[in-house]
Amino acid sequence: MSGVLSGKRGIIFGALDERSLAWHVAMRCVEEGAQVVLTNTETAIQLGTVAELAAVHRLPLIACDATKIEDIEYLFSRAQALMGGKTDFVLHAVAQSMNLRRHKTYEEANYTYFQQTLDTSAISLHKVLHTAMKMDAISEGGSVVALSYIASERYFYGYNDMADAKAMLESIARQFGALYGRKKGVRVNIVSQSPTPTKAGGAWKEIEFFYQYSDHLSPLGNADADDCAGTCVVLFSDLMRKVTMQTIYCDGGFGRTILTPELVEDYREKGKERTE
Repeated sequence: MSGVLSGKRGIIFGALDERSLAWHVAMRCVEEGAQVVLTNTETAIQLGTVAELAAVHRLPLIACDATKIEDIEYLFSRAQALMGGKTDFVLHAVAQSMNLRRHKTYEEANYTYFQQTLDTSAISLHKVLHTAMKMDAISEGGSVVALSYIASERYFYGYNDMADAKAMLESIARQFGALYGRKKGVRVNIVSQSPTPTKAGGAWKEIEFFYQYSDHLSPLGNADADDCAGTCVVLFSDLMRKVTMQTIYCDGGFGRTILTPELVEDYREKGKERTE
C-alpha cells in the first residue's frame, strides 16, 4: 500500500476502544501505509476493547503507563524491535481527571487528584519526549502530535482541572518543539479537537450540551474523529516537515467564532419572551 505515511513507523498512545480518537488515528495511519504500535496502561487495556481491536487488525499492543519512565523506555525499545527501526511519529492521546470524573467543582478540587491530572494529562508528554530524546528513539525529522482542547486558553464551565492540564500540555509541546527541533529536526505540534463523543469525554457532564452548542456555533460544524485522524496524519507526514510548535484547530472554525446570526436570533426571541 502506498500513502502519505508509506514506510513510516508510529506509536499511538491512548486507544481504548473503537470510539477513541487514538483508534481512529491509528486506523488512518495504517490506511496511509504506516506500521503502528498501540499502547495504553494495563488497566485501560483490561477495561477497554483495544486488545480485541488490535488482534483483529494485527497491530502490536504494548502496555505502558506514560507517567512511568521505565515503561516508556521499554515501549520505545520494544517498538523499535517490532517495527525494525526508529519511530517516525508519535500520537499522545493521554488524559484523565478524577476531579472531572467525580464532578468536583474547580474551586473544590481534590489536590491529590489535581496532581494526578497534571501528571497523566500533561507531564506525561514531557516524559515521553524526554525519554525519546535521551534514547534517540525518534527518527530525524519525525513528528509528535498531542491532542488538546480549546479550554486550554478559554474558560469552559465544568472542564475544571483538565483545562489547566491542557494549557500545560501545549506549553510542553512548544518547549520541546524548540529543543527537539534544533537537536534532531523532530516536530512537536498540538491538535485542538472539537468536543467528540468518546468514553473519556463522557466524564465532562456538560459534554452533551456543549457538543450541540459548538456544532451550532462552528461554521463547518463539529470536527469528528475521522477529521481528527486526517489532521494528525498530515502532521505526521513529510507534507508538514516545516511545521512545529503549533496548535492546529480541528474544530470547524469554533475557535475563531464568537457570534452567529442564529445566536442573535435566538437571543432576540428569548428577549421577546421575557417582555411579553
